[in-house]
Parts: sequence; structure tokens; C-alpha cells
Amino acid sequence: MVSEDEFDMQDAAAESAEDDFYSGGEEDGFDSDDADVADYEFIDNDSDDSDDLISHRYQQNYTILSEGDIRQRQDDDIMRIATVLSISKVAASILLRYYNWSVSKVHDEWFADEEKVRRAVGLLEEPVVPFPDGRDMTCGICFETYPSDRLRAAVCGHPFCNSCWAGYISTAINDGPGCLVLRCPDPSCNAAVGQDMINVLTSNEDSDRYSRYFIRSYIEDNRKTKWCPAPGCDYAVDFIVGSGSYDVICRCAYSFCWNCTEEAHRPVDCGTVAKWILKNSAESENMNWQKVFMSPVNGFRSRILANSKPCPKCKRPIEKNQGCMHITCTPPCKFEFCWLCLGAWSDHGERTGGFYACNRYETAKQEGVYDEAEKRREMAKNSLERYTHYYERWATNQTSRQKALADLQQMQNVHLEKLSDIQCQPESQLKFIIEAWLQIVECRRVLKWTYAYGYYLPEHEHAKRLFFEYLQGEAESGLERLHQCAEKELQIYLNAEGPSKDFNEFRTKLAGLTSVTRNYFENLVRALENGLSDVDSHGACSRMASSKSLGGGSSRARAGRGKGSTSRSSGPSKNIDEPGHWSCEYCTFANIKPATICAMCQHRR
Repeated sequence: MVSEDEFDMQDAAAESAEDDFYSGGEEDGFDSDDADVADYEFIDNDSDDSDDLISHRYQQNYTILSEGDIRQRQDDDIMRIATVLSISKVAASILLRYYNWSVSKVHDEWFADEEKVRRAVGLLEEPVVPFPDGRDMTCGICFETYPSDRLRAAVCGHPFCNSCWAGYISTAINDGPGCLVLRCPDPSCNAAVGQDMINVLTSNEDSDRYSRYFIRSYIEDNRKTKWCPAPGCDYAVDFIVGSGSYDVICRCAYSFCWNCTEEAHRPVDCGTVAKWILKNSAESENMNWQKVFMSPVNGFRSRILANSKPCPKCKRPIEKNQGCMHITCTPPCKFEFCWLCLGAWSDHGERTGGFYACNRYETAKQEGVYDEAEKRREMAKNSLERYTHYYERWATNQTSRQKALADLQQMQNVHLEKLSDIQCQPESQLKFIIEAWLQIVECRRVLKWTYAYGYYLPEHEHAKRLFFEYLQGEAESGLERLHQCAEKELQIYLNAEGPSKDFNEFRTKLAGLTSVTRNYFENLVRALENGLSDVDSHGACSRMASSKSLGGGSSRARAGRGKGSTSRSSGPSKNIDEPGHWSCEYCTFANIKPATICAMCQHRR
């Protein structure tokens, strides 16, 4: 038995090359040569690495670097500088480190003024003091006398014994990455200490630690590279700055924003993400009960105002969540008062309404005494309820995404091999299932951040809000169809005792759903990133209301439709609100008049 939701998605083979989620769906099946399905290609390798699938889906503007890749790039840059400037590799590495591993910057500065660069970096051409051979010398740190073979000096020539050198270098390494700019121990000397001396004079442990700092500096000091922020990940990313989207997907499967290094958050910009995270943080939202009354300008004053009233005597905020109107403040105050009118409880009793009412309050309210206070309290409550609405849905989609990630891992590690055995097909031909789960994970992320987008969407832009909620509802509906197919319907084939005759039909359906969902979410992201700029503040509002009245609203509004219902309008609705534009009957997008295909949903006019 195929459910109504499945039929809703199966109109993907209709006249348009790209399907839309704006329709409620017609009971048509997927065609095997559907244009969307044709865009899907099977990946002919047996690897389980999801990054192959990811790179298949996205045109990357970045490169993921392993530790070996980083070392190779670092060595290549050092060799390039050493060759061009005719200096040692140690000197080249000191130069590059000083100029944050910018080869072009080294070239520019060196050929502009070599002497100035040498002085700044500490690359001396001649020793400051001659290092004598064959006679005893005094160490400049411990002031002990040693033969020359037990003394060492940097290029400056200042002699120090091997033991003092080892202690000096080891202390610098233990202090952190500052050891990479180590200079001669002599206070008056600026000569650089190279890695060759460090490797000879320190223990293997200190030498390895120095090498790790050296490797990390290549990433952390270079403005084009960053470490993946996922816990425990050792991959780095080389990003082409100014190349479009900031979204990066590491080989560890973690996706993040290159610009702010938070998790990937398209279609929301980095500033909005920072505000949203701050609002959700324990310091600002969960701790506001202690903070608000100490800071009148605190942005989270609304929660105190909406959920509490001040004690009339000590002014401490008190929350009441149940019980009668008789309130007793906590010690040492212990003042007893009425919750409604805030008057002393000694003046209350049966004559004022008893324990669950207050006649004085009702009388004063009718006279307008409490209007301003009640108005502020109501505004605070509405603000809090609005935030809770968006936050709960944001958090729910985050939970769903985590669950989808776990299901993806389970599919890759367990179910794919089992399904391959049952259906007698190689795992390379079952990658469409992994592709579907990767799309579900990505769509959950996008859908999660649309709630932060909606929270900060200005209230006065009514038309944009209506259109946004419509697009968001359709996105939820489409994603649920894909999730249902990848999770529930797949179980039939996982529990089968042998090959299923209709497995290829399932393959076509799931691949088609994946392609359609991807297209819709990509269009959604682009529309939101553009600020829904094409929505007319007046026309779109009326079109949106018309669309919803015909059953073309969000998935929540359509939840109660019967099977025979459809979200498509009974006739064309190409209302032209402005000269030179026509509105799509499916998504209400305002298109320019010469266009015959909707720029948003790709449906023909």
C-alpha cells in the first residue's frame, strides 16, 4: 500500500524538467527516464567514504589537507624560497615563518631591501663575535669554562654550553608556539635560532613538539588555511577566498562555515548566527533570572517581566506557577501579599474575592490603573513565546539531524552490506541510498537554520513572512517524504528474504526524491540569502493568502486534507500585480513578463 505522501512526491515526472514541492501531488509514478533522475549518476567505486559522494554533489572551492599534504606544501614553499634567494632551507623556513608563510611577501620584501629583512628576521650574514676553535671558553649563561667542542653558537657566534642551550630551548618549547621565533640567549643579540640546532640539542620529545608547532604554524598563520573545528579532527582546509559560498565539508564529515568557523549555517549569515548562539547560550538566556534585575538594559529582561512580579516590599522577583493568590516572600522579607493587586494580604479576605480572585484588582483594572503594567507584561510574554516557538523547532531539527547522522553511519557500516547480500547487488550500485541520507542530513541542517532566519525576519515585512513560512512548510513536507522513503520503505527490502522484483523501482523513486529535494532546498537557500528580495510588499501578501485559501499553504496547513484533495488551484492564477511581472500559481514568485519558466520553482507558466 502506497501512502498519500508517497503519491504526493510521485508527480516528479510531470511536464517540467525540475519537480516542485509547491503542489500537493498527483498520483503519478516516477518515470525511469525522468530528467531529475537522469541527473543522478552512480559512483563506480566500492569505497564507503562519504566525501566521494559529497564532492560529486558540490563544486568545491577548497581543498582538504591531511598532515602529509601540509608537510609537502610546507617543504615545497621552503625549497622554492631557498632556491630563488640562494639561502639555506633553515634560513628559508625562518623567513617564511616571519612573513606568515607568504611566498610572494617574502619575495617582495627581500628584493626591496635585503638588509632590512635580515635585521628584522635575525638572519645575520657574519658572526657578531668570532667563535674560537681549539681553546676553552666561558658559557654566557652558567659561566662555566668548557672546551670548544662542548659549546655551540647561533650565526651570531655567542658561545653557550650544550646543557644551557638544551635547557633554554626546552623551556621555550614548553612555553608554547613562541619557540618558533627563538632568538640567541644573549640579551643584546637578535640572531634567529634555526631548527637544525633545535633538533641536535633537544630531546626527541621536545623535537617532536617543536615540529608540531612548526606544522601548525603553516595553517594558523596563513590567512587562506584553517583547521577543521570538529573535535579531534586533524584535517586542514585551504580555501579560495572570495569564491562564493563559505560552506566547507571536511573529510571527517563535519560541515562548517569558513568565515566564522561555526557549523555550516546557510541560508543565515554569520552575524545572525552569532546573535542566535548568544541568545541561546547559558550566559545570556539560561542565567537571565540572576542577571536581569541587576541590569535594566539587559536584552533578556522579558523573561523576568513575563514570568514574575516584584515583591511589593523588597522588590525581589517572584515566580508563581500554580496555587492561590496568597503569596509569601522568602526570608528574611516574609511579606504576605496578593499576587494580582500586590496589596498586603492582611487587607484581603472573603470580601475581596477569597484566595483565587481579587475584586480590588478587577476594579482597578477597569479604571485603567494596571493598563501599562499589563501591556508590558503581555508584550514580554508574547516575545518569550515567540522565541520559544522558533528555538524549539530549531532544536528539534538539530536533534533530527543528529539522528539522521547516526542512521547514516549505521547504513554505511551495517545495512549496506546486508542489503547487498539480500538483493544480490554490489555495494557500488547502492550508493543512491547513502546519497539520500547525506541529503537528509544536509536538509535538516538548512531547515534548522531557517528558524533562526524566521526569528530575525522583521515583523513589519508581512508579505515576506507569509512567503517565507510557505516555502519553509513546503521544504518540511518534501524532506519528510524523502525521509519516509529512505527510512521506512527501505526496511521492506532490508527485511526481505531474497531479491525483490520492485527494488529497481524503489531505486528510481529514492534517487528521484533525492534529486528533487536537493533542487528545492538549493532554490530555497538562494531565495533566503537574497532576502526574498523579489517579494512585493503588497502583491505577494494577497497572492499568498489566495494560495493558502486554495490549499497551497504550508505542510502544517495541509495536514488535514483528504486523499482526494490537491494543493493546486482549480484554474490559472497568473495575477499581474505590477506591469512587466507575472506571479507563479505554485509558489507566488514574481517573475519578469518575458520569462516562461518560474525562476523559483521551475514550473512552466
